[in-house]
Amino acid sequence: MQNHPFHPYPNQLPRSLSSSELLTRANQGGETMLETFLETLIPHQKFYNGVQFPLVLSPNPRNPFPLALLTQAVRNEKPLLDSLLRNSGALLFRGFPVKTASDFNEFVEAFGFEELPYVGGAAPRTNVVGRVFTANESPPDQKIPFHHEMAQVPEFPSKLFFFCEVEPGSGGETPIVLSHIVYERMKEKYPEFVERLEEHGLLYTRVLGEDDDPSSPIGRGWKSTFLTEDKSVAEQRAAKLGMTMEWLEDAVKTIMGPIPAIKYDKTRQRKIWFNSMVAAYTGWEDARNDPVKAVTFGDGKPLPADIIYDCLNILEEESVVFPWQRGDVLLLDNWAVLHSRKSFNPPRRILASLCK
Repeated sequence: MQNHPFHPYPNQLPRSLSSSELLTRANQGGETMLETFLETLIPHQKFYNGVQFPLVLSPNPRNPFPLALLTQAVRNEKPLLDSLLRNSGALLFRGFPVKTASDFNEFVEAFGFEELPYVGGAAPRTNVVGRVFTANESPPDQKIPFHHEMAQVPEFPSKLFFFCEVEPGSGGETPIVLSHIVYERMKEKYPEFVERLEEHGLLYTRVLGEDDDPSSPIGRGWKSTFLTEDKSVAEQRAAKLGMTMEWLEDAVKTIMGPIPAIKYDKTRQRKIWFNSMVAAYTGWEDARNDPVKAVTFGDGKPLPADIIYDCLNILEEESVVFPWQRGDVLLLDNWAVLHSRKSFNPPRRILASLCK
């Protein structure tokens, strides 16, 4: 097993340690993290300043254990797992005894993160068990562009879990990319554009039908978006998000913003590309929505198409794409990482859980 140097952020460990050293330092005087989790490598990883992205953790083959011991290990080693997530931005748990939606729910709950209600998001989802939902249920032939989860609303999750219950027939990967890398590349290549984004932010416009439209990647109707069938309650919840609503004959137009497109990650002390600009401009299309009108500068002026599509190229160049394996759990720090979805041939069943 190879070690790669980690570079902890301020207020963490005083010097650069390898991830294996970080693992071994858990529970001084007791069982070490290495008894439960082993750092492993997969061909699709990237390394930024020596840090694995994503960091892959697998069971120690000499020490097999059931789900109950896995969840206990997560509770015991939570501070260390938090540190590893801060360093890498993404943790892939591979080969552990997580096989069903209920197993996944127990695994998520072991981390102790508070659940975030899915209010204001665009993707059609179905609750499966506990705090576990289906991932975006848009048709398999459609790609889902890169985005931070719920970046178009003020209250968004800080952590995301994805779980592979059924491996895709083919395709169906969930590409991930580090947000600060995208910001740095865009800032270097398009400084004036990024300056305008930082000054004006973005304005998101979306038309929602009454009920969910499973044929659309943004087909969540207003009733499920705001978790109510009462228009006045929907208006109250929209207002709480800073969103305005215009009722149409059989739908509602929602306008969000201006909302920042660039945020500052205080934990890591760096700027991040935190927006749904590319996702909206290239993917918010259905019978009700024109993607070109779905997102503009915060002052209402249109975005330059050539820069949007070049940003998409940068996202793809910097992304990590790995094939899902049954039982995989991917934990993302939503402050650090954007994600997307490739088209696929069924079957495929990826479940998700959003955390504050």
